[in-house]
Amino acid sequence: MESSVERSPSRPVNSLNPVGDWTIKIVFFLYSALCIFPLLLIIMVSLSNEQDVIRDGYKFIPMHFDLSAYKFVFEDWHNIVRSYGVSLFVTVVGTALSLITMALYAYPISRPDFPQRKFFTFFVFFTMLFNGGLVPWYLVYVRMLHLKDSIWALILPLLVSAFFVLIIRTFFQTTIPGAIIESAKIDGAGELYIFFRIVLPLSMPVLATVALFSTLNYWNDWFLSLVFITKEDNVSLQYLMYKTLTNIQFMLSHSDAISTIGGAAKFPSETVRMAMAVIGVGPIIFAYPFFQKYFVKGLTVGAVKG
Repeated sequence: MESSVERSPSRPVNSLNPVGDWTIKIVFFLYSALCIFPLLLIIMVSLSNEQDVIRDGYKFIPMHFDLSAYKFVFEDWHNIVRSYGVSLFVTVVGTALSLITMALYAYPISRPDFPQRKFFTFFVFFTMLFNGGLVPWYLVYVRMLHLKDSIWALILPLLVSAFFVLIIRTFFQTTIPGAIIESAKIDGAGELYIFFRIVLPLSMPVLATVALFSTLNYWNDWFLSLVFITKEDNVSLQYLMYKTLTNIQFMLSHSDAISTIGGAAKFPSETVRMAMAVIGVGPIIFAYPFFQKYFVKGLTVGAVKG
């Protein structure tokens, strides 16, 4: 029996008109260019001749390619390799420990059946507003925990961020269905099993987003090395770069020091700054694509669905 209702011809999903489509593409292209061009300029200046930079300024196409800046930086390559190892260890271990610690704190306060969840939520929120100050903070790690000149002094101070804890808690509350947890309990699953086998696999977007920001915090940190580390064996790469820049500025400001290496014109100061920026930013560029597919999902936590 033929149906009396005529089917309307299938229509493609309504999309933007060509003008609007190209407008969005052009806007994103320009925005991407504004992000990429500064990095490209830094790379090009680091490969330029110092005298060309002083005379003509920064250019995207160097008049003379010169690797003097990288030769100057890698004259002490042993320290750079060692600092790279310290930064990589601190970043990888610190991010992993930070992520698991914050998730373990955020999970109980996201559960409505946890009696003290309001107290512990307020406790972590309170630390966002008030702190004990720099001196008590320093004494805790040096006098009480005895972490002076320890590599753990570069990890523990950045281990927990109250802001990230609240983000993870919000994700647990709004995304993890309570029925799944109740079903697992009925089947005899314990809290640790539920957390590691059910909650964490479902929370990859927010965990990857927080892991990306924690990675950036650990990799870019130089202040902890300045405060806690006096031995060169445990300094991070960023602090080594900071100290090198300080030495360069000192030499440029003292004519008697700069004259020992043939004058300021022969001293690669500007190009060295750019070369160190390229060396420092390298691993982060390769780490970001790993988190990218989860990054957008994590940023839309709590978004209203239409």
